[in-house]
Amino acid sequence: MNKRLFEFAKELNLPSKDILDRCKKLGFVVPSQLTLVDDAIQSAIRKDLGLADLVSVTPVATAPPPPTKTPATTATAAAPTARPAAPKITTTLRPGMKLGAPQYNQNPSPTATYPAPKTIAPRKVPVGAKPPMPGKSGGHGMAARKKNVAAAPAKPELSMEEKLKALEHANVDESGEKKVLTKIKISEGITVSELAQKLNVKPGVLIKELFDLKILATINQRLDMTVAETLAGAHDAEVEVVPLFGTEMLQEEAEDPTTLVSRPPVVTIMGHVDHGKTLLLDAIRKTKVAEGEAGGITQHIGAYQVKHEKGLITFLDTPGHEAFTLMRARGAKATDIVVLVVAADDGVMPQTLEAIDHAKEAKVPIIVAINKIDKPEANPDRVKTQVAERGLVPEEWGGQTIFVEVSAKKRLNLEKLLEMILLQAEVLELKANPNRTAKGVVLEARLDKGRGTVATLLVEKGTLKVGDNLLAGNTYGRVKAMQDDLAHLVKSAGPATPVEVLGLNDVPQAGDVFYVVEDAKLAREISSRRAEAQKDNRLVGAMKHITLDNLFEQIKEGQIKELKVIVKGDVQGSVEALRQSLEKLSTEKVILKVIHSGTGNIVNSDILLASASNAIVVGFNVKMDSNGKATAEKEDVDVRVYKIIYDAVEDVRKAMEGLLEPVYRQAVIGRAEVRQLFSTPKGVIAGSMVLSGKITSKCKVKVYRGEEMVYEGPLTSLRRFKDDVKEVATNYECGIGVDGADLKEGDQIEAYVLEAVAQKLID
Repeated sequence: MNKRLFEFAKELNLPSKDILDRCKKLGFVVPSQLTLVDDAIQSAIRKDLGLADLVSVTPVATAPPPPTKTPATTATAAAPTARPAAPKITTTLRPGMKLGAPQYNQNPSPTATYPAPKTIAPRKVPVGAKPPMPGKSGGHGMAARKKNVAAAPAKPELSMEEKLKALEHANVDESGEKKVLTKIKISEGITVSELAQKLNVKPGVLIKELFDLKILATINQRLDMTVAETLAGAHDAEVEVVPLFGTEMLQEEAEDPTTLVSRPPVVTIMGHVDHGKTLLLDAIRKTKVAEGEAGGITQHIGAYQVKHEKGLITFLDTPGHEAFTLMRARGAKATDIVVLVVAADDGVMPQTLEAIDHAKEAKVPIIVAINKIDKPEANPDRVKTQVAERGLVPEEWGGQTIFVEVSAKKRLNLEKLLEMILLQAEVLELKANPNRTAKGVVLEARLDKGRGTVATLLVEKGTLKVGDNLLAGNTYGRVKAMQDDLAHLVKSAGPATPVEVLGLNDVPQAGDVFYVVEDAKLAREISSRRAEAQKDNRLVGAMKHITLDNLFEQIKEGQIKELKVIVKGDVQGSVEALRQSLEKLSTEKVILKVIHSGTGNIVNSDILLASASNAIVVGFNVKMDSNGKATAEKEDVDVRVYKIIYDAVEDVRKAMEGLLEPVYRQAVIGRAEVRQLFSTPKGVIAGSMVLSGKITSKCKVKVYRGEEMVYEGPLTSLRRFKDDVKEVATNYECGIGVDGADLKEGDQIEAYVLEAVAQKLID
């Protein structure tokens, strides 16, 4: 019967390595311990071990009957004299004994008989006497159990390395069909104890396996996802990675298309400072929002909802574009449409260009509102030309961007602007399910002395109600009260509705996603886990941003690689020169995309855009302000400042070369000469002298005889005297073993390793 090699080794109570070595010695090709070995190989190995006539049977008390002879009928057809049948030998293993190694008679006679095993009569206990105490002779206590355990043959335990080597075969059973693995859900930052609980093993087992992988871990150690998947695979488990702590427990409902209904669009007002963003929104809402702001400039996020005869529109008034990008950097994409406000008398300004770049990078439709057309110096055509240079071509010029000329002060064309917004929303087909648990994004949050934590939330899905248990980032709480943008108390808020909420235990961050959780205890548990992970700087969902140093490790699989860059310079001429030089580095293999460029120092908004877009920031003769420096450290954004354009271009070129798939070359590390050959049971060993460099146990070798290469392959052994070593240096003797090489004295051995070399950008 065919058996896997490790099963056959287990039956013989021998290590798998010994069976593999005997297979090689006998000339059988057995690649691994999971390979099936047939009866012929098993018989040959048994014979080589001296076990050809050994059969494991139940002990018998009587010797086998003597053999009988068959009389010859004729002289010509006389049957050969039958040899006496070999007695069946019973082998009883004791601890430390190995099958195949006789302990008493090395050459048993075929006719030898063995006495029957002694039968021990049960101990007689006199009437009235106490039975044996547990643990005493003849009892059934701890000592007896230990004796029974010790008598059982020990099961060979595979090391973690052997388990990992067998992973490619572990998911296939004997019939060749794929096994059905146990599926478990794990989140990033899972601890050893949590993984052990999911795998239904003791934490000590995982700690030992981690030690075999040269990882020292404690029971509360958080594991890297690669390590966690490796451990799960070794225990026949298939993992499903949950991106955030607690998301697997939230059990978000799947969206049914039949339950979706139309929802209002969420519109963000963006543009340059003092171009009339808040005044335009004030004119639409017919209120005096701008008058309450310091200096007429918006100091915080405002969220308002406007009623139109064709539907509702939710407006987000932001301070420039930082909050818009900050929400996107945290994974929240709350905005459906961006209204870009440009003053007709001022034209396109630096913050206008930044707003365009931010909106385009977020892939959000843009509607351009040309404001202040009532002024005598207004020139809308000049604005259209400047904006068209940034890729936003008006519809009247054959483009796809909607332009509306408005005046917030004179209230001109405001209805047309609202109609264009609703028309764009109709094209987008915005829908949501109001009859489910609420989910949305935190727009802003603050700590009020009289009311506690006040959070402005935008509901994206479902309906938020008073009394719901809320989970927002690392905070949790119960909704005590809600009010709309007009400070009216409300009891519920549907999709695309902004509300102020009271009741959270702490101040969440802008851009955090909030959920409604049925169980308050569950919300508290998830919040504490997230806070703990953030404290360990292992917050799940925190983006590992790309840098010029780790560019190759961070790139995703794909035929075309892309490197995003933000360029800042002291003057416009330097910015254009640096931008053109960088864009010329793009090839068919690597695309360099400058997502934003401008003059001036590197500021907070540049860092936020880089964080949201996973880009690097390259500056030329500029500095980074204190806010930008703090944000760069917090968001882990790579910022490089140069004084020579060539240095900047060269560093980016090297980073792009790191994006390409590496090529491998052979690097010679040493040479040796064969001085003498030794025959061993495991093959021929070449006694050699290392002439230069070094020979390592993990290197590959080429054997030269004169100018001809006669062998190329890996080393099988490297020894100094009788000890296996990892490497041998120059002018030292060693024994080199190679499989399949016909070595001769005087052969030259060249050792080499494979090194990964980045491809050149231009082949």
